[in-house]
Amino acid sequence: MNGRLCRSVLAGSATTLLLLAAPHASADTPAPDEKAAHEAATAPATLTTLSRYFARDGKVAAAAAAPHIEGRAVPVYTLAPDFVAGRPGAAVARLDFMASTAVSSDGRKASLWTARQGSSWQVVNIASGDDETRYSAAGARRLPGGTVFREPQADAWYVQKGARVLPLDEDAVRAVGAGGTTLTAYQRQVRKAYGDKLPGSAYAKSGKAGGYGAPQAASGTEAAQAAPPAKDDSALDPAAAGAAGAVLLALTTAAVRLRRR
Repeated sequence: MNGRLCRSVLAGSATTLLLLAAPHASADTPAPDEKAAHEAATAPATLTTLSRYFARDGKVAAAAAAPHIEGRAVPVYTLAPDFVAGRPGAAVARLDFMASTAVSSDGRKASLWTARQGSSWQVVNIASGDDETRYSAAGARRLPGGTVFREPQADAWYVQKGARVLPLDEDAVRAVGAGGTTLTAYQRQVRKAYGDKLPGSAYAKSGKAGGYGAPQAASGTEAAQAAPPAKDDSALDPAAAGAAGAVLLALTTAAVRLRRR
């Protein structure tokens, strides 16, 4: 997928969408606590874990990684099942998590995910690259005031405002064209693609959702496991994230092991 986000999805391309049944904020919900998410991302224990993350392949020593958080935390939205189902007034996407970009001393970047756990924000995942903040910025430039969201089944990023849906990457261009599409047309498109795979569908009841089917090969030499997914190679420990890994399972990425080529 041209070096961008790659996800190994268990038991079919719509698994992630099936697991959107957990409560989320809609795209028109007030912005989450950006300051608290940033504080979680910049906590000393988090930076220590980031040092190990950047050192995991031997390109830089943990002691020399000196990671820092660049810019602000941004909300990450994902295609909403209510929108796919065509429920009146449903927002196109719902909030998944907040993402911050971490930068190592050698220039490599990683996306640090934070989510609310009880009354506080906790780190729940680290993934290579900076897709989340990069597409957030691209969407703000292309359609100011719009909602940037991802369609994980197609590995596509869009920005939506009013009746317009515009593509932000090549996968989205292939889906809706370079000039984008209308919100109504996009809804028909995703309903056709995923409408029979929503929570409560026969597909869901068959046990194919949630990682219970046969695993597919992940990117590179990795393989996804038919069990609660591991976080990326960050190996977040209790000091850095507590039990926050469970929060990620409750979010839309429950059936996905995040990998980027």
